[in-house]
Amino acid sequence: MQAARGTTLSVRYRGVGLIAGGIALLGIGVDQVVKWASATYLTPGEPVELLGPLLKLNLIRNPGAAFGMGSGVTIVFSIFAIVALLGCLGYALPRITRLWHGIALGLLMAGIAGNLVDRIFQPPAALHGHVIDMFQLPNFAIFNVADMCITFAAVIIIIMSFRSDRAAKREAEAEKADA
Repeated sequence: MQAARGTTLSVRYRGVGLIAGGIALLGIGVDQVVKWASATYLTPGEPVELLGPLLKLNLIRNPGAAFGMGSGVTIVFSIFAIVALLGCLGYALPRITRLWHGIALGLLMAGIAGNLVDRIFQPPAALHGHVIDMFQLPNFAIFNVADMCITFAAVIIIIMSFRSDRAAKREAEAEKADA
């Protein structure tokens, strides 16, 4: 009986890891296709209204981080992304146990890897490449699908952390009442 339970758990955890990997690969694929289409069909400096003034497609090549910060240290962002992705793959992925962990980690890996692909393969040089951004909201940074993946991962982690805290509090109260 014990071996069966252990086997079931490892299969379940592996399934969550596979979900994370699938989400990561799908996210990277969507990000790269959107970036390719943007670089192919958009002209820098000529925004195209997608949803009126609310959402525009505006192609830029960003050497820095959000809002163009850190444009002179692209290599630092590249190295940080490599370390973060390796940490996700080597440390976090083998330890995830819940579906929401897999979803958040998959989105996070998709975002990190999507922008890292640009930093490695886009001009001007490997590890100095500029990230292709295209979505523009009013009074906000121009961003891409990879950035959205990272943001959604952060939102999931924050929301589920609060939910987990409440669930733990309810369990503690139930145990106290039973004692």
